[in-house]
Amino acid sequence: MTAPFSSLSRRAWLQRTSAGFGAMALHGLAQGAANPLAPHPPRLQARAKRVIFLYMAGGPSQMDLFDPKPLIQKNHGHSVAAPLPEKDKHVSTAKLLALGTEIPVRPRGQSGVTISDLLPHTAAIADELCLLRAVQADNNQHGPAALQFHTGVTAEARPSMGSWISYGLGTENQNLPGFLTIHPGIETRLYGSSFLPAAHQGTPVVLPAKVTDPAIDFLTDATTDSATQRRRFDFIQRMNRRLIEHDAADVRLEGMVQSLETAFRMQTAAPGLVDLSKETEATKKLYGIGGKATDKNGRACLLARRLSEAGVRFVQVTMDGWDHHGDIRGNLPKSCAAADQPCAGLIRDLQSRGLLDETLVVWSGEFGRTPWSQDLSGTSPIEKHGREHQPDSFCTWMAGGGGKAGFMHGETDEFGYRPVAGRVHLHDLHATILHLLGLDHEHLTWRKLGRDYRLTDVSGEVVREIIA
Repeated sequence: MTAPFSSLSRRAWLQRTSAGFGAMALHGLAQGAANPLAPHPPRLQARAKRVIFLYMAGGPSQMDLFDPKPLIQKNHGHSVAAPLPEKDKHVSTAKLLALGTEIPVRPRGQSGVTISDLLPHTAAIADELCLLRAVQADNNQHGPAALQFHTGVTAEARPSMGSWISYGLGTENQNLPGFLTIHPGIETRLYGSSFLPAAHQGTPVVLPAKVTDPAIDFLTDATTDSATQRRRFDFIQRMNRRLIEHDAADVRLEGMVQSLETAFRMQTAAPGLVDLSKETEATKKLYGIGGKATDKNGRACLLARRLSEAGVRFVQVTMDGWDHHGDIRGNLPKSCAAADQPCAGLIRDLQSRGLLDETLVVWSGEFGRTPWSQDLSGTSPIEKHGREHQPDSFCTWMAGGGGKAGFMHGETDEFGYRPVAGRVHLHDLHATILHLLGLDHEHLTWRKLGRDYRLTDVSGEVVREIIA
């Protein structure tokens, strides 16, 4: 008969309870499975198999592109009694001068989705879009807001959205990672895997100016032949495995071993995928490849289609240049010209290949911009003003992947500041993206430090109104 805990000595109690730490280590090792990138069946009925995230870094102006306000337009250049808290009234916006839209925003297609003349290619695919007009984030600074959009939190190193999806579904192509990020920038937390196995972190891809330069760093080794490289690689992996045998709970090392295996296999698969030269001229023209303004983003979007078609679960394309604090009327058209055709071309290409229904495309910045103007100099005329950051409400659009096409969801107040209907917090957006992939955001978790972590933290609801 086992003695009750009350009769155990301190030494015996510690001896028994220490076995629990071994169980915890075993649990951690089990989470980092032998092949973390193996494809997993979704928990729910999936509408989409993969995601392409078109990230407009800097914060596009929702008022100028998708959601103009008659009150602001009517009072252009004059102060408006906006419901802005004192803490958010900066020196450059304290006058609350209404800044109307210069370029018309019109209903498009049969659906009537409102899109600016600055986005003619996007306007032509309006009936494929689900436009969310009351998305909300929690921070008005680029770093924390971008972190929240990508990871669900504003101030920690947590797994990114692509890493959670790779963890939940694996990859359909074992020669490629589950998550690639094109032109990602310097903030590695936006595509990091944090406490998830390292195999789920985003692999950065930078399309070179010269076709002879590598798009993925450190993928090839020109100093040795393939047979010698294989022997060298096997030797390194044997040493890594030996380390794991000494520390069976080191899940991160196990993930690194799997990442090396994936990288070795990528040497065969990746070069052909990043080579866009074999695409037809019609396809290149669709994306704007070769155009002065559209070439970089066009090639990135075409590569995103190729990677998704090859089985990568999550592909992100970052497009910079949307942070318009000054002269938004002069600078916004340039940003639109660089992104409009590539993004719309991606939707048309996916559609023509029968891939749009199973590919969820998400277009968004980390936040939007204020309806009142910002004058950093304090002396510029209203025509040269820009707009400040606004996380309280902004616009995001989705296409394909089970989203409701030709549909607008959400509404803001007459100032374009606060949501009054159809509010979609970032946690709700994340929950909905996971749901369309067949993943339950409350059950896609990782146990760490005694609690279960997830992309949606402790909140988030699936927005069923935007699901077809």
